[in-house]
Amino acid sequence: MPFDGIVTRAVTEELKKDLIPGRITKIYQPTPTELVFTVRSKGKNHSLLLSIHPTYARFHITEDIYKNPKEAPMFCMILRKYLSGAIIEAIEQKGMERIITFTIQSKNEIGDISQKLLIFELMGKHSNVMLVDKEKGHILDSLKHIPISQNRHRIILPGQKYILPPDQNKMNPLEISSEDFIKRLDFNAGKMDMQFVQTLEGFSPFIAKELLHRIGFGSTSVYTDKFNEIKEQLIENKYVPAIYRNNKEDFHVIPISSFSGDVEYFEDVNKMLDAFYSGKAERDRVKQQAKDLYRFIHNEKNKNERKLKKHEKTIKKAENAEEYQRLGELLTAHMHLISKGDKEVKVLDYYDPEQKERIIPLNPNKSPSENAQNYFKTYHKLKTSKHVVEKEIEKTKEEISYFDQLLQQMDVAGVEDIEEIREELREEGYLKKQKKDKKKNKPSKPVPEKYISSDDTEILVGKNNKQNEYLTMRLARRDEIWLHTKDIPGSHVIIRSSEPSQKTLEEAAVIAAFFSKSQNSSSVPVDYTKVRHVKKPNGAKPGFVIYENQKTLFVTPSKDIVNGLKA
Repeated sequence: MPFDGIVTRAVTEELKKDLIPGRITKIYQPTPTELVFTVRSKGKNHSLLLSIHPTYARFHITEDIYKNPKEAPMFCMILRKYLSGAIIEAIEQKGMERIITFTIQSKNEIGDISQKLLIFELMGKHSNVMLVDKEKGHILDSLKHIPISQNRHRIILPGQKYILPPDQNKMNPLEISSEDFIKRLDFNAGKMDMQFVQTLEGFSPFIAKELLHRIGFGSTSVYTDKFNEIKEQLIENKYVPAIYRNNKEDFHVIPISSFSGDVEYFEDVNKMLDAFYSGKAERDRVKQQAKDLYRFIHNEKNKNERKLKKHEKTIKKAENAEEYQRLGELLTAHMHLISKGDKEVKVLDYYDPEQKERIIPLNPNKSPSENAQNYFKTYHKLKTSKHVVEKEIEKTKEEISYFDQLLQQMDVAGVEDIEEIREELREEGYLKKQKKDKKKNKPSKPVPEKYISSDDTEILVGKNNKQNEYLTMRLARRDEIWLHTKDIPGSHVIIRSSEPSQKTLEEAAVIAAFFSKSQNSSSVPVDYTKVRHVKKPNGAKPGFVIYENQKTLFVTPSKDIVNGLKA
């Protein structure tokens, strides 16, 4: 994911058009690594996201909706103090580096105009956001504090002077000539793409490989031409925002001629970045918070799969129970041929149509009678165990199906959904129950996710078993339509209509397929029926239901369709 200096320039240029001049009306910090500013500019509200997420650090205008904590963190409170109602006057990039400065004009406590700098350093896991007093050059606060014990070159703490990161001695591709660029290259050293990265500001390995691909095995004149070609694109802001999909996803604003795979083009950089990153940081947060839960569910499923294999072996053995009875009867009939201490005996098998002889293994420490009784005991044990083990197999299969369903729900869960899954496992006795806190309010009702179909019909989706049960058994009316993937773990989906249009049915089926284990498949079968035909058997696991009078639609899950229908 090359959010390099070139992409940074493209975003900066777009933000200048969209946000200058712009008034900051709201400031939120939904997570420890993300800030969202609502900026009113040119008669429209824009949501500006600044993220220092260790994997998904970025900045752009976003259409995503973020849930904010009840109490704002300290840095958010400081930003509100200094920047609420302030005007964004300028947005500047340092050369082609990933350092962006927002110059913001505001009024202090006594009404005097002052200027603050909101500096965003986009450097992967070292990214940071700092609020700096422009006149004094002092840091008022930062999203991450960096004491001297972590960085000797510069301290990032309130009251300290803001110092730029160390200069990497690279050249700005917008300011140098192609001749100077050629002079910095060592044609005998090889690895030309890495030389581009080490020579030019803003060039990631991704775009350096593209430049090398364009050059091919050309002469220095070709180097000059291709360098000038990209330089001209940057100077004139000729960007082609696109997401490139093959085995993995990548994006850039410079056309990648070396790529072979699916390409999705966008009208502007912000929309491209929003589409690329949408949900990724949230999923990463969920994975981090739910790592232990995922491991527990996965281990429980594996444990039951091992148990199922043992039960199946027992059943296979039990199918030969009659053989042990036969051996006991043969020993009883030939007791006169056996002496204590014998390890085996050869007898006439009168069960065999041809009356062949067969060898029966014996325990030399037991008497002839005890050996016969041992075979009869094994026969009765296997015969009895078959009925018990058959019930255990059904129970074990239900457990595997249950944990398989939970794993599917974990794949689409948000932070709140994870807590509901934890609570469900506590209620089912898989996890220890927490001590009750008398001060805490009663747990709130589950909140299914809402979608609106093309003809304005409401569609509700349960993303975990608590939501599924509440949605189907309590919230939905008897004549409304219930959907679920056929024989595939997935979400319960309700269309809040007794007679939905065919279009709404198909859209709800796409949603059901998307929130299922077959999310990446095509032609997924989705059953639908009236809610009155859906029942939960007594003693069934949470979220498990049976249904009848269903019809089936075959649909292909689509993230774009699902996102487009979200309320």
